[in-house]
Amino acid sequence: MRRTLLIFLSLVLTLVGWSTVGAEDGFYVIPAMKGKYAPVPKTGQRTPYDQNIPPKDDGALQKGVASPTPRFTDNSNGTVTDNLTSLIWMKNANAFVVKKNWAEAMSAAATVAHGFGGLTDGSKPGDWRLPNLRELQSLLDYGRLNPALPENLPFTEVQMYFYWTSTTYAADNTLAYDVGIGFDGKAEGFEKVSPDDFVWCVRGGP
Repeated sequence: MRRTLLIFLSLVLTLVGWSTVGAEDGFYVIPAMKGKYAPVPKTGQRTPYDQNIPPKDDGALQKGVASPTPRFTDNSNGTVTDNLTSLIWMKNANAFVVKKNWAEAMSAAATVAHGFGGLTDGSKPGDWRLPNLRELQSLLDYGRLNPALPENLPFTEVQMYFYWTSTTYAADNTLAYDVGIGFDGKAEGFEKVSPDDFVWCVRGGP
């Protein structure tokens, strides 16, 4: 029975293209599925904090996909492309100037268009939006503080505070996640009615 099962599994794996398992960029992928998996980027942490305590920590291993060089491209039209995720961000990270509550942030992001906040990209209302939690966290460098972002960024007006995401906190839907970009990159559930977070808009993505 066991031999029959192994033969069956071998046939299935051959049909899907997994005659051999290949490692690419630190990930194991089925060859036939190459390009259809979500690569996990490095966190940015480069300091080993527990060198004498096995197993090794993140700073020692530095697992994940390395950021491309350059990581960001200034498009000279008020937008910046992240070459790791292909997301397009507003170059001005505080185009609205004042902090907003969550509903205001969601609505305001949807109104962004060519001519606002230094944009000359031809965008229309509805092209821009509030980033979700993982999109905003994709900008973070967990090896840095104040702000928790990579060095030599092309962005302007990055605020030393929290930014809204479009992601609701599932344990309490009166809260939404915000990210402390201006501090340590911490994400937490925050009251949607509080007019106390900044807005940074994004467009693009799958």
